[in-house]
Amino acid sequence: MIKNRMFKTAAAVPSLKVADPVFNSEQIIRIMKENSDCGLIVFPELSVTGYTCADLFQQDLLLARAEECLLKIAEATQGTSQTAVVGVPIRFENRLYNCAAFLSNGEVCALVPKVNIPNYSEFYEERWFASGKDVIGRTVTIGNYEVPFGIDVMVVDKEHDVVIGAEICEDLWVPDKPSTHLCLAGADIIVNLSASDEVIGKHEYRTMMVQQQSACCYCGYLYVSSGTDESSTDLVFSGHTMIAENGKILSNIVFPERDHVSKAIIDIETIRFNRIHQNTFSGQDAAWYRKAEVTAAPLGNKAELTAQELKAILQKENYAIARNPFVPKDDEERGRRCRRIMQIQANGLATRVRATGIKNLIIGVSGGLDSTLAMLVAHEAQKIEKDIRIIAYTMPSEGNTTSLTYNNAMALMKTLGAEVHEVPIGSGVTDHLKQIGHSGVYQGEGDTTYENAQARMRTYILMDAANLHNGLVVGTGDLSELALGWCTYNGDHMSMYGVNGSVPKTLVQYICRSYACTCGNEELKNTLLSIVDTPISPELTPNRDGAIAQKTEEKIGKYDLNDFFLFYVLRYGFAPAKIYAFASTAYDDVDPQVIKESLQRFYNRFFHQQFKRSCLPDGPKVGSLTLSPRGDWRMPSDASVALWVEEVKAL
Repeated sequence: MIKNRMFKTAAAVPSLKVADPVFNSEQIIRIMKENSDCGLIVFPELSVTGYTCADLFQQDLLLARAEECLLKIAEATQGTSQTAVVGVPIRFENRLYNCAAFLSNGEVCALVPKVNIPNYSEFYEERWFASGKDVIGRTVTIGNYEVPFGIDVMVVDKEHDVVIGAEICEDLWVPDKPSTHLCLAGADIIVNLSASDEVIGKHEYRTMMVQQQSACCYCGYLYVSSGTDESSTDLVFSGHTMIAENGKILSNIVFPERDHVSKAIIDIETIRFNRIHQNTFSGQDAAWYRKAEVTAAPLGNKAELTAQELKAILQKENYAIARNPFVPKDDEERGRRCRRIMQIQANGLATRVRATGIKNLIIGVSGGLDSTLAMLVAHEAQKIEKDIRIIAYTMPSEGNTTSLTYNNAMALMKTLGAEVHEVPIGSGVTDHLKQIGHSGVYQGEGDTTYENAQARMRTYILMDAANLHNGLVVGTGDLSELALGWCTYNGDHMSMYGVNGSVPKTLVQYICRSYACTCGNEELKNTLLSIVDTPISPELTPNRDGAIAQKTEEKIGKYDLNDFFLFYVLRYGFAPAKIYAFASTAYDDVDPQVIKESLQRFYNRFFHQQFKRSCLPDGPKVGSLTLSPRGDWRMPSDASVALWVEEVKAL
């Protein structure tokens, strides 16, 4: 079973009449009922009365009726699994406070006052409201019971393990934000009830602030601002709603149709993982906050789910899961990502050249994707350090290397202006194999001695060539191969600087294709596109009538699935059942049994091949993930995979 920490949330802008709490509460209740599948729903600042009541806030009738209506809205949560947050003016000890009210289980559970009261430009809130900065540890009577009241209040659903904090409008616009302290004390989700008028450029600025705060605090952030029904005497409000998670905007709507509700699913597990992983995100002052209990049910209103149940819910909700999480879907963004990755790789290599004083780069070129990317990186590094000399070797193995890959390798080296060397390895490999007692002839499936002897021979040649030319061997292996151990130990596994070590295979393809489309050289473009379209293969077994016989993905599974698994294992530490549910959702055209088998194979290879990753050469980190033992990933080579495989088998 999967512990369900995914919450469907909503930011709602209802129809409103200024200074009419009865009408407003009816609209709020209606929207709550229409969106009962959302465990958390948030309404704008002072949504019970309207934000633009001005001096009417000093009218006893309005304040009394607002309190009565607040209780009616609270009653509407009775028997539901929903927490609603509304904005309401609250009287306390001869002062009036602008508050966020948490409503759940038929009660007003908590009241959080606004801290920063704007009194500049178009805002005159100090005329009516006091700051809540000194309201700590207090309660206020609402109806017939005492409600926790103060800036030291958060709410918690203990059963479903989620903590929610509130700030109000201006609180986001100041340097010392309440949400920062709330998150450091354990709040997973921040709700912001706002009344932010719309002027040119403000929408973009608000978006930037919400995105940045959700990123800095590793939190879910629900922002909802007053709609166009507020008074237009001097201002226009746009009903701006945003939902963000860990720095990613999930929903962003401005000037929607009236009665608008934005919805998004927030995954608490990703929030918690980021906070634990980022050990500078230190918890503090948790004991200072009081926690009022609410009910905010997770997705599907179930605390635990099977993988199949989670898949069904995710599909029903149209929850977006990228099939290639390492690769941006947007063409323009993907192009930028590819260019920046190569820029990082090239600068890393150029720095190593400057630091060592070694100007000669030795590269083995096979006509495959990885050595192609390494060649392109060396070519770009040459633009940074003009006196770099690229010495490229292609090392065909007679009967194994196809004319397609051989011709692509030769064309690539020539069009990039490298010094071209060809060293056939067939006779050398055969002699070596016979010397150690092997027949020298491929023995069929499982003859790793025959296969690996070729990879090691090539590395042997490159290392000696580096000595001959006073050069530096540039490694070609990528992140996906390292994760799966699909490399020959002390063969293609080893180099003097590995430029592709943190680039997954699915992204290698896009980088090469992107370079082809922007290089401005038709011959190079055609060569690169031919390489990208060639089946991935180490070509370590005899070809079949001149065609590639050994296809990598037939042995270790499709790279897109393997990269999908790798992303969620490393980036969020998801358990196998959740990864399976996500993969089954993203790859709904793939047989679930194939996904299950692929996932089990992935875990076995990932655990059993760690020893190869424990002695990787240096290389630049280009994205959020790497398997370098000096960087992101430290794992014992003899760790047991049993827990993970058992969970996969139980699916």
